[in-house]
Amino acid sequence: MTGHRRFGFVLGIHPTSRGLGWIVFEGPFSPHDWGNALARRGDKNAKCIVHVEKLLARFEPDTIVFEAFEKRRSARADRIALLGRAITALAADRGIEVAIFTRGEVKACFASVGAVSRQQIAEAVSRHLPALAHRVPKPRRPWESDHPRMALFSAAALVLTQYQYQASQFLDDLHKNSTDKGED
Repeated sequence: MTGHRRFGFVLGIHPTSRGLGWIVFEGPFSPHDWGNALARRGDKNAKCIVHVEKLLARFEPDTIVFEAFEKRRSARADRIALLGRAITALAADRGIEVAIFTRGEVKACFASVGAVSRQQIAEAVSRHLPALAHRVPKPRRPWESDHPRMALFSAAALVLTQYQYQASQFLDDLHKNSTDKGED
């Protein structure tokens, strides 16, 4: 049987000032592919959109997961908010579901393993996905900016948050259905 996928692909995207980090999962324990797209000069958003279009054509994901980018939910730069809106519109045009999580929701997802900071969350992701362990950047010093690879781990954390959210929704629905049947 060729070309059959058991799970739909989920694409996590984390835009940064230097481009974006991305990862594609086929299930909560199955990263399929990942990388960083750098956009150093010129219209960074246009370069990022071109890269996202290539990812959408290549993987045909069912869902795209972002960190909140609108001002009322985050402190992201205006350029990142514009990019997020453009990618969301692109996904809508292709019938792709978009899930957006706040930084707080991602932290809450990883709190059970004691991970709160970006570095701790990246290390937790690498423990969950050993194939990425060698890519975890060393902890940054206070005067340094995040390493470009940190965007990859932020994207992975978003997808793992999505899977945890889906699992908790499933359990809530299951519990609701079992209590509804018990009332008959």
